[in-house]
Amino acid sequence: MQRRRQRQNPAWVCMNRLPGHITAVEQCGSIALIDVAALGQYLTATLVGASQEVSTWPTGMAVTLVFSETEVALAKNLQGLISMRNRIAGTVVAVERGAVLCRVTLDVSGHQLVSIITTRSANALSLACGDAVEALVKANEMSLLTANALAAVP
Repeated sequence: MQRRRQRQNPAWVCMNRLPGHITAVEQCGSIALIDVAALGQYLTATLVGASQEVSTWPTGMAVTLVFSETEVALAKNLQGLISMRNRIAGTVVAVERGAVLCRVTLDVSGHQLVSIITTRSANALSLACGDAVEALVKANEMSLLTANALAAVP
C-alpha cells in the first residue's frame, strides 16, 4: 500500500473506498500520478514517496481508492474549470445535520460515498435528498490499496 502520510482521524470518521482499475501511471522520482477508472468515472491519486514498484503496476490492475470523509467537498451546479482533479457526480441520499457538522451520503453509480462538511455549508447549499451534486477530492488526498494490500487489511 502506498501512503502519502499517516494521520489520525477521529473515531467517528470513516474512509470512503471506491473500487477501480488503473488506466495510467506517470512517475517522476518519488512522485506518481495514478489514473483510475472507478464507477464509470476517471479519478487520480497523487502518491508522494512512491516506490519504484509503482512504475511496474500494469494498466487494468485492480485497486481501491481510499479517502477520508472529511476530505470530500461538495458542490451544486459547479461550472467551469477547477484544479481539483477528482469530481465525482452523485445524488444525495441522506443528510444528517448536527450542530456543527453534517454527514452527507451520496449514491455514486450504486456505491455509497460520504462527506463530512460543516452544517453551515450544508445549509448554504440547501442540501436535500435527491439533489445532484459533485464530490470534490484533491488527488493528493487519495490513497490506493492494491489487491495484496486489501488482503492484509483486517
